[in-house]
Amino acid sequence: MARRGRGPTVTVQRKGPGVVGTMARTAVIASTATATSRAVSGAMGGSAQAQQQQVANAAAMQSQAEIDQLKAQMDVMQMQQTLAATPAPPAVAAAPAASPDILGQLQQLTQLKDAGALSDAEFQLAKAKLLAG
Repeated sequence: MARRGRGPTVTVQRKGPGVVGTMARTAVIASTATATSRAVSGAMGGSAQAQQQQVANAAAMQSQAEIDQLKAQMDVMQMQQTLAATPAPPAVAAAPAASPDILGQLQQLTQLKDAGALSDAEFQLAKAKLLAG
C-alpha cells in the first residue's frame, strides 16, 4: 500500500541489536558480575572465619594449659602446707606405729611426682622432711 502525500517509505535496517536487546545483555552481565562478586566475597569470608576460629581455638587451648598448670601448682602448695603443718612424730615413738603414716605420705608424694605436680627437687625436699621427722 502506498501512502498519499508523502514520499516513498524507506526502511532502514539497524546494524546491531536494538535498545531492548542491549538492555537485556547489560542486565545479564550485571547479574553475573554480582553473583560472582558475592561468591568470591563469601569464599574470602569463609577463609577469614576459619582463620579466626583457629586463633580462638589456640587461645582456648593455651588458657586451658595455664589453668592446668595453676591447679598443679596449687596442689604442690597444699601438699607443702600439709607437710609443714604435720607435727614431727616424737623421737621415742615406736617405729611400727609411724611406719604406715610415712609410707602413705611417701606414696602420695610419689603419685604427685608421677602426675607432674612435683618437680624432682620438690619431691626430694618433701621426702627428706618426712624421713627426717
